[in-house]
Amino acid sequence: MRAVVQRVLQATVTVDGEVVGAIDRPGLLVYLGVTHGDGPAEVAWTARKIWDVRLLREERSASDVGAPVLVVSQFTLYGDARKGRRPTWQAAAPGPVSEPTYEAVCAELVRLGARVERGRFGADMRVASVNDGPITLILDTAER
Repeated sequence: MRAVVQRVLQATVTVDGEVVGAIDRPGLLVYLGVTHGDGPAEVAWTARKIWDVRLLREERSASDVGAPVLVVSQFTLYGDARKGRRPTWQAAAPGPVSEPTYEAVCAELVRLGARVERGRFGADMRVASVNDGPITLILDTAER
């Protein structure tokens, strides 16, 4: 599992002109990619790391200040463009596998105490954010 975590002042996800997820105060915008074989251990590790990593101002975590988290599914985090000009997506888990895993990460964040907003899985989304810092961190369960 891969997560690109950004410290933001605000962020929104819009689908077909409708805002489906938004945070209007400092928090985290998370792009989440799922690969084959990701399961409960990867879900727990990723959610805990997102919630506890100290990316916010004054070296605080989202859990320290109750910052909101906007999670957006992002299969392209597993794109491979090493050969040719067209990336492949073979390392990305298919929707029937990745959607429940994405939802499990969101549910685990809620269980940990996070206020979670979501994108819409599989939709053509417009993501707008005001990055703070900028601070961006890549979390990868393969490297834990």
